[in-house]
Amino acid sequence: MMKTKVAVLFGGRSVEHEVSIISGLQAYAALDRDKYEPIVLYIGKDGGFYTGEGLDTIEFYRGLPGSLKDAVRVLPVPGDKGVELVRFPMKKFGSNVVAEFETALPVVHGTNVEDGTLMGFLEMLGVPYASCDVLSSALGMDKYVMKAVLKAAGLPVLDAVELDAKTYAADAEAAMDRIEQAMGYPVIVKPVNLGSSVGISKAGDRRKLRAALDLAFDFAPLVLAEKAVQPLREINCAVLGDRDEAIASACEEPFGNDEILSFGDKYLSGGKGAKGGAKGAPCKTGGAKSAGMSSLKRRCPAEISDEMTRKVQELAVQTFKALGCMGVSRIDFLMNADTEELWVNEINTIPGSLAFYLWEESGIGFSKLLDRMIQLGFKRQRTREALTYTYDTNILSGVSLGTTGGKA
Repeated sequence: MMKTKVAVLFGGRSVEHEVSIISGLQAYAALDRDKYEPIVLYIGKDGGFYTGEGLDTIEFYRGLPGSLKDAVRVLPVPGDKGVELVRFPMKKFGSNVVAEFETALPVVHGTNVEDGTLMGFLEMLGVPYASCDVLSSALGMDKYVMKAVLKAAGLPVLDAVELDAKTYAADAEAAMDRIEQAMGYPVIVKPVNLGSSVGISKAGDRRKLRAALDLAFDFAPLVLAEKAVQPLREINCAVLGDRDEAIASACEEPFGNDEILSFGDKYLSGGKGAKGGAKGAPCKTGGAKSAGMSSLKRRCPAEISDEMTRKVQELAVQTFKALGCMGVSRIDFLMNADTEELWVNEINTIPGSLAFYLWEESGIGFSKLLDRMIQLGFKRQRTREALTYTYDTNILSGVSLGTTGGKA
C-alpha cells in the first residue's frame, strides 16, 4: 500500500514557538507509519522553512539557532503530485527537490501561524491540510471578534472592553476609567490575539490594572478586559470533526498556581502547576511523552455532574460549528463554582499537544486522532475542488494599457 506523505509543520514567528515544537514532535511521533510517511517541516523564527535529518528530535531544537546549519532550508512550491520542497538557495547542478508531500498537518500555535496566516499559504499551495481554515483560524485567534460571533449565535460569553495601544498611550487614565465603569474589579486583562496565557493577568485595583494593561500591550496592539469570574472553575473540552459532524471529548479541569493558569503552569516542567495543585486523577498520556499541555496538572474527567458534562460538551460542539472549525480544537470554559453558570472563554483551534490526552480518555488514541484529522482535510479539499474557480470572459481582449500605466 502506498503511504501518504504528510508534512508536519511546527514552529513559526510566534511567542509560542517552543510550545509548537513540543506539540509538533509529539504528533510526528504518533503518526501511523503503516499508513503515513511523515516529513518534518520546521518554520524557524526567521520565517524560513527547514527539513532534513535530525529535525525529528528535541535535541536539534535545544541547539538552536546554531543547529540550523545542519538543516536544509527549503521553499514549498506546487508540484505535479503535491507540494515540492525545493532547496534554497538552489544548487547549480543536480536536483533541488529535497522532498515532497501530499497533505499537511499544521501543529502551530500563536500569531503569524495559527491565526490563519499559515493556512492561507497552504491554500495558495493547493494542498489539503488537517486544521481549521483561514477564517475559522482567524476568528479563533481574535478573542474579541470570537466573542461577537458566538454572542450572535446565542452562546454564552462574558462582555469585554477592547482597547488599542494608540488610545491607551494617548490617555491611559481615561482607558482605565472606561474599564472601571463597565465592569469594576476584579478584571482579567489579556492580549486579543495570543494563547498559552501569554500576557494575561488579573487586576483587583487601579494600580494593578495599569500594570496588567502595560504587560498585555507589550505583546499585542489590541487588548481586552473582562470581569473576573469568582469563585472560578475552568473546564476544558475538545471537539473533533467539521461542520457536518463533530464529537466532543471527555472534560477536564486544569489547576494552576492561581486562578489564572500561567504559561509556566501549562508548559514548564518545573512550574508548580505541573506538580502541585488539587488532588485528582491525571489524564492518561498513553505512549506519548508527558510534555506540553499533557504535563499540566488536571483532573480528568472533571468532577462535574453528568448533566454539566453534557452541557459543556454540547456548548463545545456548538462553539466549534459556529466558528466553522475543522479538525480538532479545544474549547475552554469559565464556570462560577457557586452558581455553575457557564461561559465560553476561548477556543484553541490548534490546541497544545493537539489535546490528545482528552481523546485518549475518550477512547480515541493519538494515532487514530491524527488519522481522522488528515482524512477530514482530504474531505474538505475534495469539496473545494468541486467548486468553480474560473469564469470565462473576453474582458482582456478589449483592454489597452498606456505605456505610462494610465487608465485604459
